[in-house]
Amino acid sequence: MATAEPGRPAAARARKFRHRLRTRIILSFFLLGTGLTGLFAYLTDVARQRVETQLVEDVMNQNIDEYMRRFYLDPSRNPDIKVQQIRAYVFAPDSERLRTEFPDWIRLRDGNHNITGVDETGVEYAYKLAVRKAPEQWFFLAYDMTQSRKGEVQLKRWLYLAVLLFGALSLIIGWWSASRVMSPVSSLARRLRAYKGSSDPKPLAPHFPEDEVGELAKALDDYSDRLTEVVQRDREFNADVSHELRTPLAIIRGSVELMLSRQDLDEKTRTRILRIQRAEQQCTDLISALLLLSRSERGHGNTDVGRVAEQLLDAHRAQLGGKTLDLRVEGDCGLTIDAPEAALSVALGNLIGNAVKYTQEGEVVVRLLPTAVEVIDSGPGLSKEDAARLFERGYRGTHAGHSQGGGIGLSIVSRLCDLYGWRVGVKPGEQRGVIATLRFS
Repeated sequence: MATAEPGRPAAARARKFRHRLRTRIILSFFLLGTGLTGLFAYLTDVARQRVETQLVEDVMNQNIDEYMRRFYLDPSRNPDIKVQQIRAYVFAPDSERLRTEFPDWIRLRDGNHNITGVDETGVEYAYKLAVRKAPEQWFFLAYDMTQSRKGEVQLKRWLYLAVLLFGALSLIIGWWSASRVMSPVSSLARRLRAYKGSSDPKPLAPHFPEDEVGELAKALDDYSDRLTEVVQRDREFNADVSHELRTPLAIIRGSVELMLSRQDLDEKTRTRILRIQRAEQQCTDLISALLLLSRSERGHGNTDVGRVAEQLLDAHRAQLGGKTLDLRVEGDCGLTIDAPEAALSVALGNLIGNAVKYTQEGEVVVRLLPTAVEVIDSGPGLSKEDAARLFERGYRGTHAGHSQGGGIGLSIVSRLCDLYGWRVGVKPGEQRGVIATLRFS
């Protein structure tokens, strides 16, 4: 795989944080179930508090009014009420008992009040107190809320437990629903993966019902048919072009060999004929590599990387012109790969060609490693933008200037690497220049 710089693109890094569709469905069910149950529990508690408060206050208001009525009918008799949770009291405003036993009640205004605290034994208490203050007498009605508070605590515990149980139930229902919903989608994905590399994929739509997934399968079948037709036309075109170009190249090769066999050629003419021969060989290799790419099929062979590198450097030595450039091979020359010589010539030739093209003086070294080959030059180097985009189709580096070329050579190298499982990358040299690395799997 071709890599221009370490790290993945921003879009690829963002995709890893996205949840799978199945996970999103399960999470939606869980949040919906838990949220609705929590809201129901909250509203239940609020409604209980309001209803309880309203009922208790209505009872207390009725009882304290009745207590006041009885008291004024016979002031000599104190109608104390001690029934279950209700206690009634009447005091004069300056009553000593009121000041000693219930001092907190003195500053309370008319109405209903919530009283909480801890008694002398350390037990918490809570009661609701109704207050009516007449000029001659003050009336108090206390309603013990201790048991009610305990019931409230128990109810909240049950509500919390219900939220947890319904949340777990929502999670289970979400998992089951996601499995049912995603089952046809997963089946469609499996069938698509099974067709990988097939030149004759079978229709998908007959395997699915007439629903949304069936419509998706029909759309994929239609896309597959159109794509297969395009690929077939592309392959036929490439095969036809390859065949038509091989014929004139074969004629050129035969003519060159015939001319080179003559003994009366002067050195200048022989040099030009050899240049034609090298150009013919480059065209033949390029056509073979492009044909392999168009068919997406790997060719096989036992290619000596060192020998191909020497041939490529020999070809460039004859075209240096006035450049003072040293071209050489370093390292172990025993590296061989399972690939056609044409594919390696195109991939390595583009790296060497770029190095020779942009290096005006110094050296271009092809270094052979146990599983890779490096092309090291002493040229102007690379910018970060060039290093990131150098293998994009049509991109020409900062130093391209007005030089010839359409910026597709390195993109062909990248495609060859994808086909054969190689890796290619570029990085700035230690001091200057560029180090291009072609690593074989």
